[in-house]
Amino acid sequence: MKTYEYGKDNLTELFERLKQRSSEFRPDVEETCRDILNNVRDKGDKALLEYTRKFDGAAIDAIEVSKAEIESAFNAIDRNLLKTIKRAAANIRAFHEKQKENSWFTSSNGIILGQKVTPLERVGVYVPAGSAPLPSSVLMNVIPAKTAGVSEVILCSPPDKNGRINPLILACCKLTEVDRVFRVGGAQAIGAMAYGTETVPKADKIVGPGNIYVATAKKLVFGLCGIDMVAGPSEILIIADQTANPAYVAADLLSQAEHDMLASSVLVTTSKKLANEVMRQIHLQLPELPRKEIASKSLEDYGAVIITETIEEAVDIANTIAPEHLEVCVDEPFALLDSLKNAGAIFLGSYSPEPLGDYFAGPNHTLPTTGSARFFSPLGVYDFVKYQSVIYYSKEAFEKVSGDVAAFADAEQLSAHANAIRIRGSEKK
Repeated sequence: MKTYEYGKDNLTELFERLKQRSSEFRPDVEETCRDILNNVRDKGDKALLEYTRKFDGAAIDAIEVSKAEIESAFNAIDRNLLKTIKRAAANIRAFHEKQKENSWFTSSNGIILGQKVTPLERVGVYVPAGSAPLPSSVLMNVIPAKTAGVSEVILCSPPDKNGRINPLILACCKLTEVDRVFRVGGAQAIGAMAYGTETVPKADKIVGPGNIYVATAKKLVFGLCGIDMVAGPSEILIIADQTANPAYVAADLLSQAEHDMLASSVLVTTSKKLANEVMRQIHLQLPELPRKEIASKSLEDYGAVIITETIEEAVDIANTIAPEHLEVCVDEPFALLDSLKNAGAIFLGSYSPEPLGDYFAGPNHTLPTTGSARFFSPLGVYDFVKYQSVIYYSKEAFEKVSGDVAAFADAEQLSAHANAIRIRGSEKK
């Protein structure tokens, strides 16, 4: 990890390097994804079977996972682990229940105005299952969709070489009442849910994390259907002062670095002593990790320690980077909350580590990355509904404003608009 001093070293190169982890900068990936999407659109299930054989090494007979296979996976799960997953699901459901919105209407003088909240009909969820299968993503994507009232939730996840989906993923599908599950992964799964095939139905919106090919495919089908966001590799930024525990900070930086070689872990601290102790702890903890090669490469390419004079400078850096996960390990973390404008999720205090949010606390772990926290929010119930404006005017209310409306239409030289008002005979001669 390279060390920078705020005000002395140029941080622009670091900021640009972190942003370039996004799929936006990979035209070669876009070309590959376009070919896959076009093939799925044109050949349907046949293309899915071909790509599953090519990319996953699995020759499958059935694209859809049977209810019996899902039930078997659920029954085989360790009972203690199942209890833990159920507690996590309850926390996630309770948090997202508070996000639900109701339709509303106002009425005055013959005018009724309102907003109708309507759940989406069908949502497609993508769940990765590569080097680290993510059953927690089933909970985080399906529960808010079901809470929102989505009529049908389908899910795609890549199979192993034997054609089987990770059993924990299937067990979570059973627990969250996913309606249909398909053994298909990668960009081809996004194409299947966007276009529809003989087996996989077309979804109104596609959500869920994935690698650069999945993220790019989602970007390419946006407009044909909705998507949650174009998420990049995982990232964490930790603001820490001299009171932080260096072992905790190092462990939290490594928890993101093990995700992916493109993951980013950044420490911003006012204490040079803490920075040095965190580096020592990283060197102690890293060799013990099963995914140490991935974590080491991530830290080498996208890890950084930035030393500032003040906490205010640290906050400015955090707001500039706009990280997916932001930990605040300082003496009074709540004092910084109002000034932290750009982050996917904010973890306050030394006993609120990022993995708590990944699995158990309740807020969603599908978060904006690579700076998009400046304008995107975490996945939530609001992502699975649409809002419809409702307008009603009585004849008397219409007549009071018809002249104004026709005048506005005339000003824009849209005579048919004006005529639609005047034809009702309400404009005074």
